[in-house]
Amino acid sequence: MAVRQLSEGVVNRIAAGEVIERPAAAVKELVENALDAGASRIDVLIEAGGRRLIRVADDGCGMVRDDLALCVERHATSKLDDEDLLDIRTLGFRGEALPSIGAVSRLTLTTRHADEPHAWSLTVDAGAKGECRPAALAAGTRVEIADLFAATPARLKFLKSDRAEAAAVAEVVKRLALAHPTVAFSLADADGPTRHFPAQAFGEAGLLARISDVAGRDFAQNALPIDVWRGEVRLFGFAGLPTFGKATAASQFLFVNGRPIRDRLVLGAIRGAYADTMPRDRHPAVALFLELDPHEVDVNVHPAKTEVRFRDSGLVRGLIVASIREAIAAASPSTATTIAAATLGAFRPAGAAVPAAGWDWRASPSRPSAPAGGFGEAAQTAFAMDIAPSADARAAEAAPAEDDLDRPLGAARAQVHGTYILSQTRDGLVIVDQHAAHERLVYERLKRQMAESGIARQALLIPVVVELDPADAARLVERADDLAAFGLVVEPFGPGAVIVRETPAMLGEADAEALTRDIAEHLAEWDSTAPLEQRLMAVAATMACHGSVRAGRLLRPAEMNALLREMEATPGSAQCNHGRPTSVTLSLADVERLFGRR
Repeated sequence: MAVRQLSEGVVNRIAAGEVIERPAAAVKELVENALDAGASRIDVLIEAGGRRLIRVADDGCGMVRDDLALCVERHATSKLDDEDLLDIRTLGFRGEALPSIGAVSRLTLTTRHADEPHAWSLTVDAGAKGECRPAALAAGTRVEIADLFAATPARLKFLKSDRAEAAAVAEVVKRLALAHPTVAFSLADADGPTRHFPAQAFGEAGLLARISDVAGRDFAQNALPIDVWRGEVRLFGFAGLPTFGKATAASQFLFVNGRPIRDRLVLGAIRGAYADTMPRDRHPAVALFLELDPHEVDVNVHPAKTEVRFRDSGLVRGLIVASIREAIAAASPSTATTIAAATLGAFRPAGAAVPAAGWDWRASPSRPSAPAGGFGEAAQTAFAMDIAPSADARAAEAAPAEDDLDRPLGAARAQVHGTYILSQTRDGLVIVDQHAAHERLVYERLKRQMAESGIARQALLIPVVVELDPADAARLVERADDLAAFGLVVEPFGPGAVIVRETPAMLGEADAEALTRDIAEHLAEWDSTAPLEQRLMAVAATMACHGSVRAGRLLRPAEMNALLREMEATPGSAQCNHGRPTSVTLSLADVERLFGRR
């Protein structure tokens, strides 16, 4: 077949397949155009998930008649000042969106510039461009897309349900609204409610308010502020507490120079920052903004503009990891407020009502009454008496130290079931899992020793022979040098066995055989391509579990308070090595609500 030039209509439909793969992509392009036009308010309306109608109206600068006629031509754009494709300071620059949309739908643009006496309107129907006509519009631009993909009906088969497409549109608007908190947004669905995102003040407080609107109040309440410079690169925004983990990555909002992205480098850096503070099946919640010179980042990687490429990727990754870890360390030992809410919910039986404030048991229909021929009224007076204790029945004999009551984890008052420490603060109480807490403390000590001077070893008086599966024994011997760096010295001892000669001194009288078996099991799960640091941290986590205070061990008050004080001074102590919370904090108001006092 001879080579021939494709027609303009076919070229535009091919471009539409790359740029506009679903209604949400069209909304993204139109909203970005509105933002680039300096809009302070953007209103989006959709019908049938965006298939039947998409309307985006803004109060931006608008266009003059000649610009309106040119904007629907391919590769026509106002977003580039010159030919430098690396100096991108806008959200859109390819000049493909409007002609691509017009090639597969009925596109109507109505716009008014301050220099024009009235508005102008232009329609593109399945690639056929109409004439510019006078129209009525106060200011800004209104773009309507009717019957998306009507010119390419085969693409309609690849769209999901109206509800799913509407959800995708909502996600796009949410991310752009979060990227630009000073701009007011609204999203109306002909088949559902309207969402409003009021304009917020410039700065951290305004950004946090927009996060609350977009991602929910819980996110805002459990967010750690970040604002760090490294050279000419700035990272700011909020990172959620590790204990505020999510089941999916839907609460990860990432932006580069105001552009929403889903970049593998950035996502990997975030996962690395939370690596030893969050379970593998949980995802952190973050809203992070990177600002850097446009020449240091290539946004021309993907037609949808969601992927970027950094000139110095190591600097960006290091900045993200270090900043999040520092924020987590500074917040220790705080845990997510949602944990307290879940704890309170667990106290209430399903369907049980909470007594109203000021409730009086005497008015209850269940008030005790004297049975026929039974006890008289005098016997019932015990229920109405103000009963005072005959002796001091507090869990601890000594009064808590005033200074300890003002500390984040308070003063230890009791140990429950030999596992949980009950602590009192000035305005509430804290429940601490002693094993999980001490596990984190030992883990951090191991890491600190490893970085500073190496982990001290203790030789076993009688070396321990551990029989294993031959494959597990071979893996242990292969990693003997890595294990020795953490104080565990093993040697081969015939087929299917190793001999343990030294253990980490920090672990005390650890069960060498159990420790070796656990590490052998974890070695089998390691990916051989995993970074050495990640493998070593897995060893440290396993050792920390064996060296920590076990559940069931009774602690003296001084030991409990010492554990609480060390938790307050240790980074990351709000969660154990496996990402589970080490403590639950309940305010006095929460407890009072449980008993109907509030």
